[in-house]
Amino acid sequence: MKTTPFTDKHIALEAKMHEFAGYNMPIEYSGIIDEHLTVCRHVGVFDVSHMGEFWVKGPQALPFLQKVTSNNVAALVPGKVQYSCFPNGEGGIVDDLLVYQYGPEKYLLVVNAANIEKDWRWCVSHNSEGAELENASERMAQLAVQGPEALSALQKLTPIDLSAIPYYHFTHGPFAGLPDVIISNTGYTGAGGFELYFYPEDADAVWKAVFEAGAEYGIKPVGLGARDTLRLEMGFCLYGNDLDDTTSPIEAGLGWITKFVEGKDFISRPLLERQKREGVARRLVGFELVDRGIPRHGYGLLSADGEPVGTVTSGTMSPMRKIGIGLGYVKPEYASVGTEICVDVRGRLLKAKVVKPPFRK
Repeated sequence: MKTTPFTDKHIALEAKMHEFAGYNMPIEYSGIIDEHLTVCRHVGVFDVSHMGEFWVKGPQALPFLQKVTSNNVAALVPGKVQYSCFPNGEGGIVDDLLVYQYGPEKYLLVVNAANIEKDWRWCVSHNSEGAELENASERMAQLAVQGPEALSALQKLTPIDLSAIPYYHFTHGPFAGLPDVIISNTGYTGAGGFELYFYPEDADAVWKAVFEAGAEYGIKPVGLGARDTLRLEMGFCLYGNDLDDTTSPIEAGLGWITKFVEGKDFISRPLLERQKREGVARRLVGFELVDRGIPRHGYGLLSADGEPVGTVTSGTMSPMRKIGIGLGYVKPEYASVGTEICVDVRGRLLKAKVVKPPFRK
C-alpha cells in the first residue's frame, strides 16, 4: 500500500488503519462518533494527502478546462475555488473535483484519490488544446483542519487574516514558519475550517504546529470514518457511491455545476442539455428513516406500497441526529420532499421520508 507523509504518525497514535484508494489510511482513532462530534463542536484534523493535484497552465488552460469540466471556469477570479466534474461523454461522470484559479493561465485541480490515474489519463487524452499539464500529486501533502474553532487555532500560525478568506476562496503565503502554504476555506464536513497544501518534506513541521496551536481547543486527529459521516450529514456526494461513470450530474442534482453558457462546448453538453430539458429516469434524493435502523449502500428503496423505486447509495446513523439517514436514486415521481418511501434493511421494510439535505442544520 502507498503511504502519506503522516502514515507513521497515524500508526504511532494507534489509529485503526485500512486500505483506501491504494493508501494505508486511518479509519478512526478515538471512535467515529467521538471524532465526528469533535469536528462539529471543536476542531479536528484529517490527513487528506492521498488526494490528487494537477496543475493546468498556459494560454490554453482556460479553453481546455472549459471543455473538460461542467462548470463555467470563465467565471472564476484569482483566489476563487469552484466545484465541478469531468463529464465522460456518455452521460456519466469521470470524477468530481475542485478547480482553484491562481490567474488566467494557472489553475490547480484537486481530484479524488481513487481516480488520480484515471483522471490524469482523461485530461492528457483530451488535451487537444495543448494546455500545460502537470501531475503534482506526489509533490503535495494536505491536511484538512475542520470545525468551528479551526480558524482560531490556525490564526496563531499565520499573519494572513483567515477571517478575510470567504468560503470557497483561498490564498497562499507564510504559515507555521514556512514561506508558502496554500490555505483554502474549503472542506468536506460542513463544519467550517481550512484545507492546507504544502510540500511533503514540511509535513512534520505543519502537523506539530497545527496540533500545538489547537491544543487549547481540544484538537484531535480524525479518520476517514468520521469524514464519511460528516459529509453524509451535509448531503455531500461521494464518488464511487453517489456519483460514478453511470450517473449524470443532472440525475445527481448537480445542475448547479453544469453551466450551459454561450461558448462553453464541454464534453457531454448536448446530452446533458437534453436531460435538463426532457427530464431523467431517476434522481438522487436525501431521506430520513422514520423507523429505527441504519440504511447502507446497495439497500433497496421501495414505495409505501412496497414497489421497488430505487437504491441507497450512501447511508449511516447520523451521529448528531441519532436517526438513519441516506442518499439514493429513485424514480422522479418519488423524489419530492415529504414523499413516503421504505428502505429494505435485510428483508425488513423500514419507513422513511424524502427530505432536502443537509440533515445537520
